[in-house]
Amino acid sequence: MARHGMFATRDVGSLISGTTEEGTRLKKAVSVRHLTAMGVGAIIGTGIFVVIGEGSRIAGPAVVLSFVLAAVACAFSALSYAELASSIPVSGSAYTYAYATLGEVVAWIIGWDLILEYGVSVAAIALGWGGNLNAFLDAAFGWSLPTAIATSPEDGGIFNLPAVVVVLAITFLLVRGVTESLRVNLVMVVIKLLVLTFFIVVAFANFGTGNFTPFAPHGVDGITSAAAIIFFAYIGFDAVSTGSEEARNPARDLPLAIIGSLVVCTVFYVLTVIGAIGIATPEQMSASDAPLAAALDQGAGLNWAAAVLALGAVVAITSVVLVIFYGQTRIFFAMCRDGLLPRRLAAVNQRYGTPARLTIILGVSISVLAAFVPLGTIVELVNIGTLFAFVLVNIGVIVLRRTRPDMPRPYRVPWVPVLPLIGIAFAVYLMADLPLDTWIRFVGWMAVGLLIYFLYGYRHSRLRGPESRRS
Repeated sequence: MARHGMFATRDVGSLISGTTEEGTRLKKAVSVRHLTAMGVGAIIGTGIFVVIGEGSRIAGPAVVLSFVLAAVACAFSALSYAELASSIPVSGSAYTYAYATLGEVVAWIIGWDLILEYGVSVAAIALGWGGNLNAFLDAAFGWSLPTAIATSPEDGGIFNLPAVVVVLAITFLLVRGVTESLRVNLVMVVIKLLVLTFFIVVAFANFGTGNFTPFAPHGVDGITSAAAIIFFAYIGFDAVSTGSEEARNPARDLPLAIIGSLVVCTVFYVLTVIGAIGIATPEQMSASDAPLAAALDQGAGLNWAAAVLALGAVVAITSVVLVIFYGQTRIFFAMCRDGLLPRRLAAVNQRYGTPARLTIILGVSISVLAAFVPLGTIVELVNIGTLFAFVLVNIGVIVLRRTRPDMPRPYRVPWVPVLPLIGIAFAVYLMADLPLDTWIRFVGWMAVGLLIYFLYGYRHSRLRGPESRRS
């Protein structure tokens, strides 16, 4: 291997030993319960509260099968994440796994991709949080925030105050400590699961089978097309792997949390969809921006439930902001500690045990983005970024099985390379369905990233630093 070339890899032992360095050592305080709640917190958000309407328009009642198909598509990549997270318990997720398997420049590319994916995602989710907060205030109290301070300039406002508030509040929480942050997330996860349980109970109490005929009006094409959209309601389980370094027992807890959160969300999603079709037609749900509330209102005649669903959406989205923002700070932290970005930003606050300076810088930057910048279709970059990460993680499992066959693997993906290859195929299939302008933006972002890598990251990488030459 050309140790100092741009395709040089970091030894797994070196990556793990780097987590114990004084000044950049994170506190190991995260349990399997908190990790699983991270996964559920990241997955259940606007997806189930919104995407079910679009999915039912495309697939009809067969949208139930679309949710199952999307879950299966995610499951293959989840298995690969579980193996790598348990074997390489280091912050950075797909970035770190690529560094250990495919080389530094590939790691930089996926890290740069994840910075965009998570940052845009947090800003976009924060904007959605503001919209749902206004919906809740209107449904519960008949009052909402003025347009001037609740929307971006493009939409007729001055700045989006709710989006700024939620991002800065989450920033403060993450600075104070990972344990405190994940305790709050656990409470929010419980609340949103209770809200979905409330919906499921009410829906099944008013259930009818009439809306299930015809079951698949648009055939198999409708089911698969809807699955391509619904897939993004499952994005988030990969954020669990960003907590690897702070897990108390990563070998056992990370596979349980990654796979467990996906299973929990799939069960809730399928029950919610069956209940929704049982009380409302696909047309009723697809005509509303809040399809679950519309199902209760128009289907079950319970208009008071709209306030309950709106509150659930606010809590659900807050939880997603917390977990996705947490994931971004840990990926950025890992890249800084490796020298590909300024290493001083990887300093851990000795009082709180968190990368406080880095978290504050990212929080302020994202709050400005959420306040003033209309994101529009750039949000689709979140989708392509996630799928790109899925491809590399699946490749990473195959490569490590060949290059490091004797490496301890607390969890092993069965039938390698077959299952990882299926995971790659699913991701590529869904990426191919994305618009051309999304691909153009993605390539442009990658080009800027490579320029930064060659001007700064390559020269400052730990692989070319004094400690590397001494070794």
